[in-house]
Order: sequence, then structure tokens, then C-alpha cells
Amino acid sequence: MHYIASTMSLLKAVGAIVRELREDSGMTRQMLSEQTGVSVRFLAQLEAGEGNISLLRLADVAGMLGSSAGELVSDAEARLRARERGAMVALLGLRGAGKSTIGPRLAEKLGVPFFELDALVETAAGMRLGQIFEVHGEAYYRRLERETLARFVREHPAAVLATGGSIVTARETYRLLRRHFVTVWLRARPEDHWNRVVEQGDARPMAQNPHAMAELRALLAAREPLYAQAHQVVDTSRTGIKGAVDQLARELFA
Repeated sequence: MHYIASTMSLLKAVGAIVRELREDSGMTRQMLSEQTGVSVRFLAQLEAGEGNISLLRLADVAGMLGSSAGELVSDAEARLRARERGAMVALLGLRGAGKSTIGPRLAEKLGVPFFELDALVETAAGMRLGQIFEVHGEAYYRRLERETLARFVREHPAAVLATGGSIVTARETYRLLRRHFVTVWLRARPEDHWNRVVEQGDARPMAQNPHAMAELRALLAAREPLYAQAHQVVDTSRTGIKGAVDQLARELFA
């Protein structure tokens, strides 16, 4: 019975990923059917987790969706492990580390929701981060950040959470984070942090400041010992965004 239940769970996970990939590509089942020779009815059963497709047919479907049979099964197994273990993953790093890009993609692979802690803090305060600091100061923000994180832990059994770049400097909050999450430092070269922020359309941190890069390097160097306390480190400058997502999905709950 356990084997049957596990097989059905795997089929459902594979089906969910196939559906997501198909919808992301803008293809209808009819279009995918015409490209692969797999009937629309069977594709519907596959996406519902009710069709036990042959490996060759799965390879055809996966290839048309820009994936492979092996990757589909691997991603599905990662989702199941994450759900079984109550996957709680927290992404660390300075702005430009890739948290807001990698986070949603990793969450999708694991089949869990994605959140940004700063957005949750803003909701709790009823104002933007800049206003929180301006009106109430940093001490208030730190207390609200810790309370919001503690509430999040109580309310969410599984999630990927992107944290603020300075959370590692708040000792109690960082301790709470490491206790309840698998923490991952998204490491990157200063140049990559810089370029990613600019690509996001925000040049404010660098504007009118000839020492901006030197300050960024100094900030990274100062926080590196704290970031290095994370359970896992991924060098996004080396792996790239997709490589980082694939590596984490593969290794986090292996």
C-alpha cells in the first residue's frame, strides 16, 4: 500500500509540473498533443496524476516543454520530499543576490508558496519600509521583523522565504531563522550585486556616489562571516539563476 501511495503521489507531482510547464509555454493541450502524438485525453489524465505514461512518451512531452524525463521525475521527487519534511527555506544575501528571482522559481519546483519577509513586515505595519524607518526608527523595524517572522513560522508549515539583506545582523531574529528554516546564502561577486540592481531599474544606491562600489565591497566583507553561518551556500555568480535553482532543488532535501 505504501508503494502504491508513493507511486500515485509521484505521478501527481509529475503531472502538476507538466501542467505548469505547458501553461508557462503558452501551449494548450491540443497544441502539445499535435506536437507529441500523445492524445489530449491522455495529457489531461497525465496532468491530473492519473496517467502512467511510458518513459519514451514522457521524454517526448518533456522535450517539447523544454525539459527532460529525468528532470521532470527529479523535480517531482524534490517536491514530495519537501512536502513530507515541511520544507522551510530562507534565502539570504544583499540586494542583488537573486532572492526575488530564485525564490519564486525554487518554490515552484518544491511545490510550496513563496513570500518576501519585508513585504510581510510592510503589511503588518501598514506602511512602506522607508516610512517605518522614518517614522518609528530601526529598533521598531527590528522588533516587527522578529515578530512577523515568528508568526510566519506558526502559520506556514512549508515555504520559501526571501529575507532582507540585513537580517543577519539581528542576532535573535537570525537565530530564529536558522532554527526553523534551511538557510541559504546566495553568494555573488560585488559586480554581480551591482549589475543586478541596475538591471532592476534602480540606480539610486550608486547615483552621485563615486565610492558606492567600495562601500558595497566593504559591506559584503563585513557581513560575510554572518552569511557564512547559513546551512548552505550557493555561488550565483558561478551557477547563474537557473543553475542555482536546480542545485537547490536537487540538494536541499536529498
